[in-house]
Amino acid sequence: MSEILIILLAYLVGSVPTAVWTSRYFFNIDIRDYGSGNAGATNTYRVLGSKWGTFVMIVDMIKAIVAVKLVYFLPYALQDDLYLVNMQLGLGLAAVIGHIFPIWANFRGGKGVASLFGMVLGIQPNVALCCVGIFILVLYLTRWISLSSILAAIAFPVFILIIFNEPEHLYRIFAVTVAMLVLLTHQKNIGRILNGSESKVPILKHRDRKRQRIRK
Repeated sequence: MSEILIILLAYLVGSVPTAVWTSRYFFNIDIRDYGSGNAGATNTYRVLGSKWGTFVMIVDMIKAIVAVKLVYFLPYALQDDLYLVNMQLGLGLAAVIGHIFPIWANFRGGKGVASLFGMVLGIQPNVALCCVGIFILVLYLTRWISLSSILAAIAFPVFILIIFNEPEHLYRIFAVTVAMLVLLTHQKNIGRILNGSESKVPILKHRDRKRQRIRK
């Protein structure tokens, strides 16, 4: 019974609609009525700018970290490594599901990429930091959050299966599943990237202007 209550709590934590509440409180709009209609960090970057997009991304990551750490309310979980990992995955996934289908926002949330990063950060920080590094590098080079998320997600199973060689089979399956899900949920973004119509976030504009001046 305690496991069910903790997983439900993790879902409720993940359901906090950061982008929706931020847009309503500070801008008196619903972020889902603008841009891609998505209640996540990427759309917040597009509509409200880099400062608020970064804020939403960080909070969405923290939600999943908090959810994963709820496992410490189950002291006996610390006595069994396999059970501990399984519970952490369950709690993290509950938070991600809450982010995608938030009870506090009519079940219309984001795509869950930031929360997935937070989940991995809470379980295995080294892998998460490597993925975040790839995300930041791609974002710096392209200013496409969607592409940054996709490549970081693809790198996730590479780190788990090859570089860090994670022994837990469930975690290995989870890593591959995450990469596949991110690819599936970003099909429209991939199409826009290929035809050049994907929106870029409003960061590093000074770099772009400098490059334009050099080219002239």
